[in-house]
Amino acid sequence: MLYVVTGPPASGKSTWIEAHAKPSDIVIDLDRITSALTGPGAPAWNQHPLHLRVAHRARYAAIDEALQLLDQLDVYLIHTMPSPKALAKYKRHSARIVTVDPGEDVVMQRIRAMRSPTMERVASRWYRARRGRPREAMPQASRSW
Repeated sequence: MLYVVTGPPASGKSTWIEAHAKPSDIVIDLDRITSALTGPGAPAWNQHPLHLRVAHRARYAAIDEALQLLDQLDVYLIHTMPSPKALAKYKRHSARIVTVDPGEDVVMQRIRAMRSPTMERVASRWYRARRGRPREAMPQASRSW
């Protein structure tokens, strides 16, 4: 099964995956990939653009490979704002789309406490794109911050 976990930055996507994925599952998370590709002490968030460039390429390769293994294991993929083209691809693989959204006020508070101010723009863009669409209930409470 393919689980595509969406939501704004700092919403609890990684926490949702930690609560659901098994050790035998594949987890594709750009933050984790970037951390694996950078040296000791590199930031977990707010990564350097060159590090992100390499991590994005690794992520695309991981997605392509993992999609071929869906009959053998579960794949959890974090994709903050999938494009219509990406969603169509995921749906062709019978993905379950999981939206983690504790609410804009909570997300902005978490970003101010832990992330770069640039993430506020990403979160604002995510919420603007969702305006007019019904808010889905978050399947599980995020960790207490």
